[in-house]
Amino acid sequence: MDYTSLFKNNGGKKSKVGIIGATRGYGYTLLAQIPKVELMELRLISSRHTDECVEVLTGLGYRKEDIIICGNKEQVQSAPGHGVLIVNDYRLVLESDITALVECTGNTAVSSEVSADALKKGINVYMVSKETDSVCGPILNNIAEKHGTVYSLVNGDQPRNLLDLYSWGKVLGLEIIAAGKASEYDFVWDPDTDEFTYMEGPEKPHENIPGLKEFWHYEGPGTLEGRRKLLEKYMAVISADLCEMNLVSNVTGLVPSDRRLNYPVAKISELADIFIPEEDGGILKKTGVVDVFCNLRAPDEASFAGGEFIIIRCENETVWELLTSKGHVVSRNGKYACIYLPYHYMGLETPISILLGDILGLGTHSECRQVSVMTGVAQKDMPKGTVLKVQGHHHSIEGLVPELWELKDAGNAAPFYLLNGTTLLEDVKAGQPITKNVVDLSGSLPYELYNEGLKL
Repeated sequence: MDYTSLFKNNGGKKSKVGIIGATRGYGYTLLAQIPKVELMELRLISSRHTDECVEVLTGLGYRKEDIIICGNKEQVQSAPGHGVLIVNDYRLVLESDITALVECTGNTAVSSEVSADALKKGINVYMVSKETDSVCGPILNNIAEKHGTVYSLVNGDQPRNLLDLYSWGKVLGLEIIAAGKASEYDFVWDPDTDEFTYMEGPEKPHENIPGLKEFWHYEGPGTLEGRRKLLEKYMAVISADLCEMNLVSNVTGLVPSDRRLNYPVAKISELADIFIPEEDGGILKKTGVVDVFCNLRAPDEASFAGGEFIIIRCENETVWELLTSKGHVVSRNGKYACIYLPYHYMGLETPISILLGDILGLGTHSECRQVSVMTGVAQKDMPKGTVLKVQGHHHSIEGLVPELWELKDAGNAAPFYLLNGTTLLEDVKAGQPITKNVVDLSGSLPYELYNEGLKL
């Protein structure tokens, strides 16, 4: 796609961006990129830490005299048209003149409220908080469609990048067998020294694992089992991974490959032999699924960088013989191929999503439905009175293992990210999902929006 031509006749439009919850990590990468984008300007940041916002902005080159701290509605509405507003109450964001709201708090209560209100008020919403979209995505897409606004996931995070790749394949008429991503951190093994490193870097876990030599070259599903046994202590079902696949499932209609996904330890070159039906030598019990793998590589090999892939069926033997000769990743039996994007560049990519929405009106998925539900299953017996809290880098809940269920099988299971801050009203046995009757979800706006989405 030629983006320069796409935005050439923009009618003088320019995105005026407001961001909620963005000074570190993802948010910092977006703040750093916005000044470089000609058709965009940063208009507002909402954060409880206004001093930190000023420090970050001045560090990025914004002039301190152009930064305006506003404490109420009147100050926001009377602020000069230039400069960057900082507010410590997210409700004040909607009193400004922004055209684009980027929501990245990760707080479902805050993000669902402000996003629904923004869409109804004519402000486009670009959702970074995947936790919120996993629960409220269907209804937020619906609200946007009804009010002529845009609700969009963002490039730079795996769900939107994978949806773009999936849509590209569908437009081309490719039969997509599976779609997925790499988990966040590579498994790196040095064939010369036997040293294994997880989450690269000298301060990260590493040890000598000579046994990996036997399973370094892929010989079939038995290779995957051998790798898993050797690396078992590094394996995990990660909440963020399942949440991201939940988002993709709800837009595409693809279903989870397994309730905990498969997580094979695999090299990029092996993906077209792995994510294929069992009868063809792969691991899939059904097709049309989402899944995740752990990238295995040598230290001198390029990372998949948490990127995205689709597995397609090779329908014309002559075409795929030619493409195989060009070096593309094709299964040994010649029936399947893997097409992949080995990146997700966080906020560096996100301006594209905002421009597509603000200038061209692209982004809303009116077809989005609750196809899958991410649930939490007790890892051990949990007594009445246990407080459930989302925390940590992977936004997990202590004592629960996440699972991704098809809606038709979810029954009374409560969505994972509605559980934050709730208390168990009765004992829950190990292996049981947290259901809606064992927590009090009354008064929860995200829960109300989730139920509205189920009616679509």
